[in-house]
Amino acid sequence: MRRHTARAAKLLAVLALFTVGSGAAVGCGSEKPVGHGVDSDRASHARARAVADAWHDSEAAEAMAKGYYPMDDVIQLPEDAFHTHADERAYTTQNFVLQTTLPGTPERNGVVKWDGGDSLTLPLMGARKAYDSVARGGNDGPHLTVTGAKLGETTVLTGRGAATVPAWLFKLKGYDTPLKRVAFTPSKPPKPPIAPAADSPSDELWPLERLVEVAGDARSFTVLAGHGACDDGAAVDALETDDSVVLSASITGSKDGPCTGQLLMQKATVKLRRPLGGRILLDAFTGRPIPPAQRQY
Repeated sequence: MRRHTARAAKLLAVLALFTVGSGAAVGCGSEKPVGHGVDSDRASHARARAVADAWHDSEAAEAMAKGYYPMDDVIQLPEDAFHTHADERAYTTQNFVLQTTLPGTPERNGVVKWDGGDSLTLPLMGARKAYDSVARGGNDGPHLTVTGAKLGETTVLTGRGAATVPAWLFKLKGYDTPLKRVAFTPSKPPKPPIAPAADSPSDELWPLERLVEVAGDARSFTVLAGHGACDDGAAVDALETDDSVVLSASITGSKDGPCTGQLLMQKATVKLRRPLGGRILLDAFTGRPIPPAQRQY
């Protein structure tokens, strides 16, 4: 497959700025479903296989199997969010007003309970830290008002499957159900057993930015993938094994003529043959687990 070196170099310069910055997308492509199909790029497929083989029975995989690694966003919105655009803006700008006293943490530790019966004890995050991770505003613009807070539970998808975890439940004025914030910090990621594919990405293999959404049945994942202003967008393929799923992102198509060095971010949906279960979701380029949804801390 022909490598568009000049275009990739332009995108790399933007990618460097993108990585150092706040993480906001330079531009937004439309959501573009990408099915699980035969990978025509043999080099990309070979890389995905090498990543899967490296993680199989590795110390990193063993560590992942013992830790707590959420894949969902650890902040869960009320069921009826949002009533107005002003409320949505207040949430995205983290503009909250606190009209209650935050409780103390009743215990020092809590327990992650996986559906398969495994459990893990971890330090509980206090209500203040949890609130501060959600609310960093307090100006005169549109805001959400927190009128109560208590410790409860919620469910999240993790690298070991679905789990029930403690969560701080924040009551919002005007909403029937609370905003939930998981009361744990993820375990420290292990060192991956394989190095990145190359020093620089190419059109044929590009790093994924992060997870965006996980379907309830864990058979469909939406990821954020980068591409340029003069191509047809990003494509994402999946290699499924018994203990991992490796996603390979690439850039498709090209357009003649002058091209700006923009890095656009596109949502791509990947469907699996079977639910993820306890398999590790990996990025073929980096050789690492795909970064989870935003606001993990």
